[in-house]
Amino acid sequence: MRYSDAWQDYELIDTSDNERLERWGNVILIRPDPQIIWTTDRRNPLWRKADARYSRSSSGGGSWQVNTKIPDSWRIKYQDLTFAVKPMGFKHTGVFPEQAVNWEHMTRLIQSEKKRNPQKEIRVLNLFAYTGAATCACLLAGANVCHVDASKGMTAWAKENAALSSAPKERQRWIVEDCIKFIRREQRRGSTYDAVIMDPPSYGRGPNGEVWKLEEQVFSLVEECVKVLSPNPLFFVINSYTTGLSPSVMNYIAGLLIKPKFGGFLYADEIGIPVSETGLILPCGASAIWQSSDEIKP
Repeated sequence: MRYSDAWQDYELIDTSDNERLERWGNVILIRPDPQIIWTTDRRNPLWRKADARYSRSSSGGGSWQVNTKIPDSWRIKYQDLTFAVKPMGFKHTGVFPEQAVNWEHMTRLIQSEKKRNPQKEIRVLNLFAYTGAATCACLLAGANVCHVDASKGMTAWAKENAALSSAPKERQRWIVEDCIKFIRREQRRGSTYDAVIMDPPSYGRGPNGEVWKLEEQVFSLVEECVKVLSPNPLFFVINSYTTGLSPSVMNYIAGLLIKPKFGGFLYADEIGIPVSETGLILPCGASAIWQSSDEIKP
């Protein structure tokens, strides 16, 4: 399992009985996590002193129970990156801390390529790009990034994060659109990218409003994205939080669709977060990575 141990403004303090105890800057939150199927004694006193807790409703959804007045929004840093975070509906805060290990790896790949070819323009396509953490990381590494997400609100948030991180404006492109529609239009235009990042939701809607499940659509989605890769691409990253998509399954898809055309190397693993109270690593998702060289391994 891959993870980053470089966080200072975020800490996964403890886990127990379907919940996480977390520190986001100076704010302590308790959030649900259904894969935490174990129960502990909850000895850490912060379990009883959390600033806010998200509780699910039996009728669906849920709500935040605020025990201490907290800001509507506040900032956290990860190395050179700065993000605005806030308690949102459905337990989210706008940042997935476990993805830091991928931000670091993509940064190294881009910086290495820029070192070899200082004048090269590295074009990155970030799909289902949410609040733009990966976008910011790639921008600061030296790439040109096209950020695509269907939500206008999330894209505005991503722009805020790019500004907070002092990302170069001239290398940013922001698209609010269905990702599949955008990819097909880029195909017609003949546009290409040196790297693709995708973090599709488990459930979504296709370009014609049809409901789709990621397990059923991920192969065709990757297939479409491969068509916009440049002749000598740098990397392709697939992230998933869908239970049915193991790292090996995503790796197999990349092995069928990307490796035969471009060669290169495949890596796949779970990603996680260290838990301070136990010293163990909480698995939080999965990533499959194709890259042209094995000089820098995930």
